[in-house]
Amino acid sequence: MRLTRYTDYAMRVLLYLASKPDDRLSSIGEIARGYGISQNHLMKVVNDLVRAGYIESVRGRFGGIRLARDAGTINVGQVVRHTEDGFDLVDCDGCVIAPACGLTGVLHEATSAFMAVLDSYSLADVQAGRNDLLSLFAVPAA
Repeated sequence: MRLTRYTDYAMRVLLYLASKPDDRLSSIGEIARGYGISQNHLMKVVNDLVRAGYIESVRGRFGGIRLARDAGTINVGQVVRHTEDGFDLVDCDGCVIAPACGLTGVLHEATSAFMAVLDSYSLADVQAGRNDLLSLFAVPAA
């Protein structure tokens, strides 16, 4: 199973925001610099995460973004489902042997198992090393 760069960036944004002390506002530019990735790539991802209710945006001179809710309530599997278009590992719809092929069921089972693991974790679980994350972003720990 391979996730898109879009999902990777969405998780990076969420992890970055979860690592911040006291719901501090962050800018998209700050996050892009922290990861060494394009700010333009993050703009679309951040807008989508705001619309989905994972993060909130505060406009104005001292504005920025932060998590919209506690990291413990943000489910990794739900984020992945939101950011990915689909999970078909192969295109069985147009295949001649699809009605008699057992591979379709096996791949569906594998995808379900993959998602079950992601569903068992929250954002708080995967950012458990918060102080380590903060040091990697060169942000002082709270």
